[in-house]
Amino acid sequence: MVQTGSREYDVVLFGATGFTGGLTAAELAARAPAGCRWALAGRDLRRLEGVRAGLAADDPRLADVPLVRADVADPASLRDLAASTRVLITTVGPYLRHGDLVVAACAAEGTDYLDLTGEAEFVDRTWLRHHATAEASGARLVHAAGFDSIPHDLGARLAAAHLPADAALTVHGYVRAMGAFSGGTAASALTFLGRMGEGRRAAEERRAAEAAPAIPVELVKGPMRDEGAWSLPFPSLDASVILRSAAALGWGSSFSYSHNFVVGPLPVVPLAVAGVGTVALLAQVGPVRRGLERLVPAGSGPTAAQRAKGRFEVRMVGTGGGRRVVARVAGGDPGYTETSKMLAEAALCLAHDELPEVAGQVTTSVAMGEALTARLRAAGITFEVVEEGPAPTA
Repeated sequence: MVQTGSREYDVVLFGATGFTGGLTAAELAARAPAGCRWALAGRDLRRLEGVRAGLAADDPRLADVPLVRADVADPASLRDLAASTRVLITTVGPYLRHGDLVVAACAAEGTDYLDLTGEAEFVDRTWLRHHATAEASGARLVHAAGFDSIPHDLGARLAAAHLPADAALTVHGYVRAMGAFSGGTAASALTFLGRMGEGRRAAEERRAAEAAPAIPVELVKGPMRDEGAWSLPFPSLDASVILRSAAALGWGSSFSYSHNFVVGPLPVVPLAVAGVGTVALLAQVGPVRRGLERLVPAGSGPTAAQRAKGRFEVRMVGTGGGRRVVARVAGGDPGYTETSKMLAEAALCLAHDELPEVAGQVTTSVAMGEALTARLRAAGITFEVVEEGPAPTA
């Protein structure tokens, strides 16, 4: 890993002028320890100066936060940016459009990389293109370091840690979330929905190239109800992240997982299915997809008042070796308030904490595990075991 002091910066945030980037800049300003060398980066220095001025209005000491110009369309600027820092955060999405050259620069320069992507195709393609380079350079490439997929990955890790290590484990994840979304999130989701065929091909290509996991892992269908509420399978990136963590870290002798979004009473289920299906069909048509993106413009996002109403809860119900455990992860607004907090703490964790010696494309559990869980607990996100005991008999 890159040693402290061998680079100009410890952490650089690329995309600070965007909606989520601005929130993450504020979290870094509030959380970076004394002596942490951090900077803001983007393609427009004037807009970066505006972000910095906003931070300095709350804390005049931030008036001198360094600014770095870099552009996703300029590979040389990205290489220079990656070479200047130990950890690079990018909030510039959609990542399928704007992310590959940033990952490439970090992999080549041995720079730890963090993003917020929920785009499974992007994650698979960056593994195919850049994992080997990052392994050789020592870079840790960590995708999905926000609500996608930190609460789910670390929550499953917490549940698995309270079950017998030598047993076949099954964990069912149940996600409850409420919150508005930004233009960037809308664009990423529509890009994903519009490229499902390409995403399947990238996943197949990756499976063919990867070594077999150390333990068998399997995505399964979970029970349709949790605590009396009905749920649907949640086809997000989270499940694949959890299965890769389980395979890499050996959660049990085998590990099965289901990922479910809780929708509520039974009459709501067909409405939810119809709504998601309609958006997915519309996203297949390029002009319609671009029109939907324009409904929530890039750079826009929910107000502070709207974010204050947001919340999430993830329940991980695990069984194995005759034991049952329920782990719970919970917090406020999932997409922005808590996501920017998670991203900032993950960057500081990579920069400053004692961590496992790993490299290449890795999950948050593999790269940071307990160190990041401890940071997020201290930051106000709940990680707890709410039930533990013998598994009920049939």
